[in-house]
Amino acid sequence: MADNQFAELGGGGCDLQVDVPVEQLHPEVTGSRKCSQSSTSSCHRLSGVSMAGRLSLQEVDLSCPVCCEIFKDPVVLKCSHSFCAACLQRYWTRRDRSRDCPLCRTQSVDDPVPSLTLRNLCESWIAPEDEGPEEGGAAGELPGEPGEMCPLHGERLKLFCLLDKEPICVVCHTSRKHKLHDCCPVSEAVADVKEKMKSAIGVLQKKKDAFDKLKKNYEDTVVHIQVQAQFVERRTREEFQKLHSFLQAEEDARMEELRSEEEERKREMMQRIEEIERNITSVSASITELEEEMALEDIFVLHKCKGTPPSADTPAEAPVAAPAALIDVAKYVGSLTFHVWEKMQKIIKYTPVTLDPNTAAPWLTLSDDLSGVCDSDEKQLLPDTPERFDPDTAVLGRESFTSGKHSWDVNVGDNTAWVVGVAKESVVRKEKMSSVLRNGYLCVYFYHKMYFAGTSPLTRLTLKNNPQKVRVLLDCDKGRVSFHNPQDNALIYTFKHPIVERVFPYFWVGCQQCPLTVEPKEVSLKVIEYF
Repeated sequence: MADNQFAELGGGGCDLQVDVPVEQLHPEVTGSRKCSQSSTSSCHRLSGVSMAGRLSLQEVDLSCPVCCEIFKDPVVLKCSHSFCAACLQRYWTRRDRSRDCPLCRTQSVDDPVPSLTLRNLCESWIAPEDEGPEEGGAAGELPGEPGEMCPLHGERLKLFCLLDKEPICVVCHTSRKHKLHDCCPVSEAVADVKEKMKSAIGVLQKKKDAFDKLKKNYEDTVVHIQVQAQFVERRTREEFQKLHSFLQAEEDARMEELRSEEEERKREMMQRIEEIERNITSVSASITELEEEMALEDIFVLHKCKGTPPSADTPAEAPVAAPAALIDVAKYVGSLTFHVWEKMQKIIKYTPVTLDPNTAAPWLTLSDDLSGVCDSDEKQLLPDTPERFDPDTAVLGRESFTSGKHSWDVNVGDNTAWVVGVAKESVVRKEKMSSVLRNGYLCVYFYHKMYFAGTSPLTRLTLKNNPQKVRVLLDCDKGRVSFHNPQDNALIYTFKHPIVERVFPYFWVGCQQCPLTVEPKEVSLKVIEYF
């Protein structure tokens, strides 16, 4: 800090007098006041012997070039030369000269600026001489900052007690309190603290990066919600165009519900984004605070930390992505005509299982009515939500079951790689897993022109006819999942496993040429189960 203060002094000291006397610098100076031999000696004494005793002032002369005395009310000109305020005014007044510098003759338009730093240095220089060696300390030595001096002994804090975690002086180290304690130099303690601060910043930076990533995912989700809303609107309008004009009221009601849900979902996501931004701001503030503390002078780092350096041992708590508040697309699009039919009292087609696009892997392509799914080469840009399968090319039905009997037919056609069945709600969705019972799946396979049951290990199945459709019969109460060929009602395989948690229809597809399609049921006033 002292070096920065000295920079303000510019060339305002008597260092120029070593080569050129003041009288030669400006004739008017001698007219107002000539430096006596004693004054000149005083100047050289200040810049010589006494300055050598003061390490912080060894390159600065505190004497005015005009009066050769210690500065009184020093001011600084635009050229950076310093003078006593009274000396400068006398110089400008006596000869009625223009406002030029007595040393370099640079014209000064503005008024001279008071130099508080130079005044403080001069006062610090004079004070010890007035107080004497016993009161002011060693002759010619400027007092240290309060935080650098021991409050008990007045000595500089040069050691750091490793037991009490506080800086001490050499006298403290010989005292009864710290005599048996391990100590290290303050510089080493500061280095250790800064190293721990650096580690803490690294941990916080990783946490901030995780928040940034989560925020970006939420922002992508907001965009995807808008895309979903547009898709739902398009599909809904297409379906309603098939109906008679008296269904206009039903259409308007659904649009209103969609808008309400869209705004609600977007509002929920914006709230999450705001929460993430607050966390990012908090972490950024912590980083900034630590960086500012690291920039302090060494001893002040220890005072700021109060002897206890920040710890980086505790790992940063990574943010956890909450289930995305996506629009329930299947509620609007899935079996849309069936729900309208309930009001029209006419027979229409009903699909018992609607594919949930919020769970579909980004490699899958779903049909507009959410009844068919096919593999593809192109990965879609979708929000990486917890409920979505990735990398497995799988998708769940929107419907879930915990009790009762349920059935649906899946048209597999000429698909060369498929898995059909049910999956528990707790299945792992972010790892590539085998669709077998021990992993939470009750399914049958078709792969490499062979049929398997999803046991561990896989059970090879021998079928009389290759089914074009697979009927899934789920009896939650009896804990049974059966697979049949609806063409001849032949049993393919039966799992007997208690249904103790929610299960969903499950579809895995590895074929790009032929989709898996959920077949619609013919219904009237009551859905006919396949039992």
